[in-house]
Amino acid sequence: MLEERGLATVVIGLVRPHMERSGNPRGLFVPFPLGRPLGEPGDAVFQHRVLLAALRLLERRDGAVLLEDYPDDAPSHAPLPDWQPAFSPALSTPTSPAEWQAALDAEIAAARPLWERARARWGRSAVGVSFQPPEAWGAYAASFLAGTPPTPPPPLESSSLGLRFLADDLRAFITEAALGEGKAPPPDQLNPWLYGHTMAGRLLLALRSAALTSSDNGFKTVGSRFLVPTPWVPAM
Repeated sequence: MLEERGLATVVIGLVRPHMERSGNPRGLFVPFPLGRPLGEPGDAVFQHRVLLAALRLLERRDGAVLLEDYPDDAPSHAPLPDWQPAFSPALSTPTSPAEWQAALDAEIAAARPLWERARARWGRSAVGVSFQPPEAWGAYAASFLAGTPPTPPPPLESSSLGLRFLADDLRAFITEAALGEGKAPPPDQLNPWLYGHTMAGRLLLALRSAALTSSDNGFKTVGSRFLVPTPWVPAM
């Protein structure tokens, strides 16, 4: 509609197949992590370069549909060889819902001071979408492993939806605590640590496995699609 009214547009996109199918008159594909269309949070110089590359498409006259690839990876794409999380979880192998709850509660308690410092450092947090405090997460998640989904917290309408948002909060909480100091590693370095070396990540994997064989359709849908991104599900 904007183009029809004479207003030229440029789209910056993170998924190239989507851009190919949408047929926008001008598009710049950027090979950055999802949620970072300009690349680097806080890096004004890099962001300026990306914006200029997109705006230069407005000067082109060589095609009805233009789709360009930004040539550079974001600086944070490279692994940090010396990165260490701000805390090292005490790992265990729970064999019951009660043990899972206790293990997660202990990890949250250990990580909470670091998360508080991180929140103060950045002045914000992504935690808060589940409408539950961190100390309630262990019991809520473990109830699904026990086969007795809990009452959802208001204003959420289903226990499975509550679990989906709890997973979002849990991932944010643990990663923010781990990144409270120093430079953040790229997702491909952070996620293996999260799902392989924390009780939070291991619990999300356990919940996903339980959901796949559950007769509760809500739990099955949420567990199979929203708890663990596909790249971090271990091969069977």
